[in-house]
Amino acid sequence: MKKKFLCFLAFFIILLSSFTFAQKDSLKTSKAVTVALKPKGYPVSPFKDTLFYVYNKVGSFSAESRANAITEKIRKLYEDSFFEKDSIAVVPSDISQDIMYKNDFVIMSVLDIDAKAENQTAAYIAKRNLNLIKRAVIYQNENYSMLPKRLGYTALLILIIGLILYFVGKIFNRIKLYILKNSDRYFKGFTYNNINILSPQKQQFLLMRLYGFIKILTLILIVYLSLPVLFSIFPATEAYTTTLLRWILSPAKLAVMGFVHFLPSLVTILVIVIIFKYTIRIIRFFFDEIKKENIKIDGFYNDWAMPTFNIIRLLMLAFMVVIIFPYLPGSDSPIFKGVSVFVGVLFSLGSSNAIANMVAGLVITYMRPFKIGDFIKIGDVSGEVIEKTALVTRIRTPKFEDITIPNATVLSSTSTNYSSNTKHANNGLLIHTTVTIGYDVPWKDIHKALIDAALKTEMTEQTPAPFVLQTSLDDFYVSYQINVYTKEPTKQPRIYSSLHQNIQDSFNAAGIEIMSPHYNALRDGNTTTIPENYLKKEYEPPTFNIKNKS
Repeated sequence: MKKKFLCFLAFFIILLSSFTFAQKDSLKTSKAVTVALKPKGYPVSPFKDTLFYVYNKVGSFSAESRANAITEKIRKLYEDSFFEKDSIAVVPSDISQDIMYKNDFVIMSVLDIDAKAENQTAAYIAKRNLNLIKRAVIYQNENYSMLPKRLGYTALLILIIGLILYFVGKIFNRIKLYILKNSDRYFKGFTYNNINILSPQKQQFLLMRLYGFIKILTLILIVYLSLPVLFSIFPATEAYTTTLLRWILSPAKLAVMGFVHFLPSLVTILVIVIIFKYTIRIIRFFFDEIKKENIKIDGFYNDWAMPTFNIIRLLMLAFMVVIIFPYLPGSDSPIFKGVSVFVGVLFSLGSSNAIANMVAGLVITYMRPFKIGDFIKIGDVSGEVIEKTALVTRIRTPKFEDITIPNATVLSSTSTNYSSNTKHANNGLLIHTTVTIGYDVPWKDIHKALIDAALKTEMTEQTPAPFVLQTSLDDFYVSYQINVYTKEPTKQPRIYSSLHQNIQDSFNAAGIEIMSPHYNALRDGNTTTIPENYLKKEYEPPTFNIKNKS
């Protein structure tokens, strides 16, 4: 009996042991399955210590990417010098619990799948993570705040910018002082084709203005480029860094890329300009030879050479502009076309008189009524031609008055050229003046006295000889016209003055009175009109009664 009991006890102990070992194995297996089902967690460690783990991915973002993104966002909170701890809150949404800062910066989102990984609710996990984040940021701000460093960096940067501006200003002032000390060497004026475009003083003034503009622009550019560095110190203003750089770099990039894209068109324009330039030079050489009379063309005068060349050059330049126009940047833009039309309308409306004068100048050139240096008369104006332009003709009178006459007026008026025959004809210009003498004096004596006076006149020709024309037989006198040749048409006022003086002397010496306009030959013994030094001693004046004719 005792043996049976012992056997039963041993069997029970063995059975109990087996059950215990089986239960332990079951527990180990269940733990292994649980561990195997729980995903791997990635730590969120913005400040070296781990705050919590992220176990699940969301969409294309892996758990590790989510953990890294949350870590960076927590660091941005720490870098915010004006962090407000009460601005962090949990904001529920339809699918997640969002931890947000100031209602516009999402730090992280807690999904239901994140809560299941820790056998908790999403609200619990979000609240726990919120407290962990807040405590970590506050602790870091209290012990490792970046604000003093940022303020120090700001002060240092402002000091550096101030020193740079100071030294740049010093450099500009030294350059200005050097330029002013050597102004006589560098400022000599600017002339083109003997035309003084800029005097030395004006050139210096313009360069100093340009220098001042470059100086101010450089200082402003230094300050502007320093602002992005200054704004990048504080996270709150870091966004303005990109904006400021974009404002200056975007236009610069557009300008550079636009120039790069314009390079092929620029090469084409340069080739076209070079071709037209040398073509115009060849044409100019041809017309210069015509002007020098090395090349003669029937019916084409040498003084037409340069006006014709100017017309051809203008037409070729206009044709060149038409060819180049499509290659210019923005030539096909509506604004460019609108400006072109506007300028054309203004030119058409405001230049009608100018166009009329230009056309008249062109017609006058090919009519050849006068040339530079000719003595002419246009309307009531007499003088020497000193300038012919596309718009006006300038005449200098014997009184040295410069009179400007529009070419349209010249074309519509009658012009008299006193010089055209003096250069090619043998006789020259025939000048004349008229005296009226009574019928009581023999005409042969008058002819002789007038011819003697003409021969004594300065700047007149002895051959052909002067001659007299009796132009009219009036009621009280006869009109005698003395004609004399001269080859000095520009000196007509002096010639006429000398001729009139000699006529008076010659008539007085011949005892002939110039009784103009009307005298009756009635004497009562009074003296004649002849000066006493011309009267002969044996001459006895007749006795008449003088009566003025009414």
